[in-house]
Amino acid sequence: MPKAIPHTAMYLAAGLGERMRPLTNNRPKPLVQLAGRPQIDYALDRLRDAGVRQVVINLHYLGAMIRGHLQARGQPEIIYSDESTRLLGAGGGVVKALPLLGDQAFFVHNCDSFWRDDGGTMLRRMAEIWDDARMDALLLIAKLDNATGFGLPGDYFMEADGKLRRNREKSDAAPFAYCGVQIAHPRLFANAPQGEFSTVELWDRAEQAGRLAGIELDVHWFHTGTPEALAAAEQFLNSARQT
Repeated sequence: MPKAIPHTAMYLAAGLGERMRPLTNNRPKPLVQLAGRPQIDYALDRLRDAGVRQVVINLHYLGAMIRGHLQARGQPEIIYSDESTRLLGAGGGVVKALPLLGDQAFFVHNCDSFWRDDGGTMLRRMAEIWDDARMDALLLIAKLDNATGFGLPGDYFMEADGKLRRNREKSDAAPFAYCGVQIAHPRLFANAPQGEFSTVELWDRAEQAGRLAGIELDVHWFHTGTPEALAAAEQFLNSARQT
């Protein structure tokens, strides 16, 4: 029997997008266009196609523009987590939104992660290998030679059983980059720091407990966090459409 797909997700949209300037001078990073569409639309379509029914989006910088853009969207259902008074980072943003995310595992999707549309296939693969009994977080990772916009060093090593070990020594031998998408269980955020913090702190704790796993993305991944990386993704996408 197929495993259930997480039906909720968090899309991280609150950041200032400083590395994406000047494109974010007058719009939030999720609304910067890639091949004629705002980046947020690709991610929401992917989550919808994978079976996600509800997405929590955190808002800070130019959040009203995101609300306006998504006002007419049908699926998935959108709920907002307001961070207008204080930016909380990826970790703090999820902690604030936990009451909206439920008590089961959920996806977390960064706003600067792109790969060619696959109809939600990769997210469904993540759900297939997710194991509540063995994992607190499952990270989508890509080999550095299958990634654009990231660079050295890699974030993680992956063991034969899929468990991850962070590259704390900043070794150039670490082959994998985190792709900005994970499945997380609410228990990952138990006793989390207050205020703004990075989820890396919690992944380290899960790693030490043997509960941090990875799955490799098998198509080319783009970290679209700068204008240069965005242009490379757009060139790739336009070329793919012509083939």
